[in-house]
Amino acid sequence: MGPVARTATGTVRRAVAAASAALLAGCSAAGTPEGGEASAVRCADDGGQQMRGAWLTTVRNIDWPSTPGLSAQEQKDELDAYLDDAVAARLNAVFLHVRPTADAVYDSDLEPWARYLTGEQGGDPGYDPLEYAVARAHERGLELHAWFNPYRVGFQDPDVENLAEDHPVRENPDWLVDYGDEAYVDPGNPEVRAWVTRVIADVVERYDIDGVHFDDFFYPYPKGGEEFDDDASWKAHGDGFDDRGDWRRENVNQLMRDVHGQIQETKPWVSFGVSPFGIWRNDATDPTGSPTSGLQSYDAQYADTRTWIQEGSIDYVAPQLYWERGFATADYEKLADWWAGEVEGTDVELYIGQGAYRLGEDGWTGEDALSTQLDYSGELEEVDGDIYFSVKNLRQEQDVVDHLRRTHYDTPALPRSTGGEDREPGTAAVAGVTAQARDDRVEISWEETEGARFYAVYRLPTQTLEAAGGDASARCAALTQENLVGVTGQTSLTDTAVGEDTAGYAVTALDDYRVEGPVGEVADIHA
Repeated sequence: MGPVARTATGTVRRAVAAASAALLAGCSAAGTPEGGEASAVRCADDGGQQMRGAWLTTVRNIDWPSTPGLSAQEQKDELDAYLDDAVAARLNAVFLHVRPTADAVYDSDLEPWARYLTGEQGGDPGYDPLEYAVARAHERGLELHAWFNPYRVGFQDPDVENLAEDHPVRENPDWLVDYGDEAYVDPGNPEVRAWVTRVIADVVERYDIDGVHFDDFFYPYPKGGEEFDDDASWKAHGDGFDDRGDWRRENVNQLMRDVHGQIQETKPWVSFGVSPFGIWRNDATDPTGSPTSGLQSYDAQYADTRTWIQEGSIDYVAPQLYWERGFATADYEKLADWWAGEVEGTDVELYIGQGAYRLGEDGWTGEDALSTQLDYSGELEEVDGDIYFSVKNLRQEQDVVDHLRRTHYDTPALPRSTGGEDREPGTAAVAGVTAQARDDRVEISWEETEGARFYAVYRLPTQTLEAAGGDASARCAALTQENLVGVTGQTSLTDTAVGEDTAGYAVTALDDYRVEGPVGEVADIHA
């Protein structure tokens, strides 16, 4: 960002005013009748779109709330602080854990309140955390993705032993499979699949979320000496399969299809993605697998991510590549390459799951511990962004965040569009744009635009305005990521990093699909 603005000279004022006039005059030349409003030009370039997300975990109060039993206001204050941290780190999405253990961090008629809110499963926190989170995130220009665990019920102690009376597992005890000190609902039971899909569809329908997200919990991670006892559902529903592993994978595959299909029917702009364990299969097991030698999610958790990508039953994949570059068992570089190859030629986007929780460990020291990962994967054409686990870890390592901002996030980024390359924007040009310089800042405001989910504000240097001349389409040259001040869900924004060459501002609207609308008026700060 540029230096704090200084007072412009009269010469600069006149030059900027002339450039702005020429720019708006060019709009008439592009087809708007004389005396009419400035024409709008769509700039269909997604070069400034990038996923920059972080997980916000509720299970066992890892991130938020910091402890169960806080008042509603205390929980809101903590949540607001995390959202502010995300904006300060120049992220643009938060993945809130809304269904940690077959319960709800939102007001639900289907499942009880999560115990991490009040200390007791079923305890009403006095407000709707998801409703609040969506509203407050959108105000800040952040996407809010709802993160679900589809099968996990939790630990025997304290989760299973203290299930609320109206918990679906109490009402359907045959759904439950005990697995050591944990318990899961049975993925092989069609009633479970229908239930999970219904729970997610309910959230999609009632809340203005931007995405639905699964992490790496499908069938449980292996535990020595433990067997996942799904004999009953295998006997009842395994017809047509000779191998139980293939049947288990198909159970998960069908859940992914069902959830994606339901989202598409309800709100197709809501993205659906998953963060699987970083290794699908090793090349020693399958020659098409990755050059690694670790746990294989295909065999251990029956998570066939390749099928989801090829079928298009997910919109994005964010593998958890929580290993450093050069790590022999699972080299970050080799895995980034492998996953890039998996999505190449498909409509599925690739984000990289970044292990911010590892900061301070061997191989993860120094202020460049995260940026060095992006130094490599950020150069891969197929990689469209990153998601960090978790926002709490970013908060605790401010020097790492500052380095990441300097090296990779020096400007904000628009969210990724979910509408496809050919989708026309659902918003018109933003009208009534004004910019008022006040000391070392500029206050930009505009009229509310129908269909706008977010607004993008661009800072326009004098040279850019002059270069536009009388060509209305040249306004697109100004709408670059370098000139992006920020994204907001409100109708005003304050620019606190005004350069002395700042001449004016343009504002565009992003619709529900995050497709950017046309640019119209330009506000001259010196007019």
